[in-house]
Amino acid sequence: MTKHEQIINYIKNLKVGSRISVRQLAQELEVSEGTAYRAIKDAQLEGFVCTLPRIGTVRIEKKTDEAIEKLSFAEVVNIVEGSILGGKTGLHKPLNKFLIGAMEVKEMAQYIEPESLLIVGNRKDAQILALKMGAAVLVTGGFDVDEEVVKLADSVNMPLISSSYDTFTVATFINRALYKLLVRKDVIRVKDAMVKDPDYLDMNATVGDWRRLLKITHHSKFPVVDGDKKVVGIATTNDIAGLKDDIPIKDVMSKNPIVVGQDTPVAHAAHLMVWEGIELIPVVEDKKLIGVITRQDAIRALQNLSFQPQIGETIDGIVMSRFSLSKTENGIRMRGKTGPIMLNPYGVASCGALMTVMANAGFEAFRSQKRLETVPDSFTVYFSKPVELEEEIEVTADIIDMGRKSGKAEVNVYHRGKLVAKSLVSVKVIDR
Repeated sequence: MTKHEQIINYIKNLKVGSRISVRQLAQELEVSEGTAYRAIKDAQLEGFVCTLPRIGTVRIEKKTDEAIEKLSFAEVVNIVEGSILGGKTGLHKPLNKFLIGAMEVKEMAQYIEPESLLIVGNRKDAQILALKMGAAVLVTGGFDVDEEVVKLADSVNMPLISSSYDTFTVATFINRALYKLLVRKDVIRVKDAMVKDPDYLDMNATVGDWRRLLKITHHSKFPVVDGDKKVVGIATTNDIAGLKDDIPIKDVMSKNPIVVGQDTPVAHAAHLMVWEGIELIPVVEDKKLIGVITRQDAIRALQNLSFQPQIGETIDGIVMSRFSLSKTENGIRMRGKTGPIMLNPYGVASCGALMTVMANAGFEAFRSQKRLETVPDSFTVYFSKPVELEEEIEVTADIIDMGRKSGKAEVNVYHRGKLVAKSLVSVKVIDR
């Protein structure tokens, strides 16, 4: 195990809420401060630590898939540019919901829940009530807080946060952060589609071992790992064709293969496989093999996504939701209106919005007509003219070339019967 891995494991084993510093790690583990710094940054990327203003770096609980839509109180501090007045040991806890203290204190009790957040101004009685009920408190307007409230927050291990922003602004910040998390949750990631604990070969294996594994599994592509289960290569039919059984697999495997992490979007993995001409990508964590994803796995996941209700909305989704779609002989036709989300600063539909519509129309033509999942190869816009707000437009996307691996579609946009934009969309097909 490398020093870097030792430090990561050390951080993971720290008690949640523990403070971490580069100097402390360097001294305790007898490593350079540079090594300690890089390990802390990697642990932060993995979600095990968080850096807070005026507090420093703190060990936090890594979010599970079920909790991804929740913020931690530590994240709330950063979002509202706040300071922690008390209850620091509870910063790692998840925020279940937040409420604004704009009512009589006696009426608040029925709405306050454990690990919720009360957003309130200079109201000591409301602050005390929330803390006693197991909720955190965010004091807006930069008001001072009574020492009694600070001590109570420390005793119940619930954060007491102060922000100079007003209540409306703070609530807007938190709402926006929750919205971003919901959009992120909608993205299907490699971990949702990969094959866990896959078959693999040790780098000391032979071509004969590959053939035996082929007979058992009926697969033809296997990751190759070293003694620490780190991926060092891929062995496929093309690599071993015509070779004798006693030849070491490490001499014929494809070295330095492309790998992805389990949080990589499936669409990105699919794009890599198409562009690199490969059928399988190893999935790693700390460089160690934990799974594999194939083109077929990626296609199934992307197809399943199209049937799932979306919690958060993306720009593409918002724009395309304004259009109805119907199939034509060679492609599709869409009808809809330009909306505020599509406008540029001058009050007409922006080139970017029209490109979004045209690109999506091209992809949808292949999906509707050929039942093919594709990734973009090139997108050429020949011209576009401005269209005003709430004007109806018609978009046609016709497939003009279709091969086994790629295709082209011509996309035209019409306003009041006149052509206002024209483009050519080229795609690569994700093989089934």
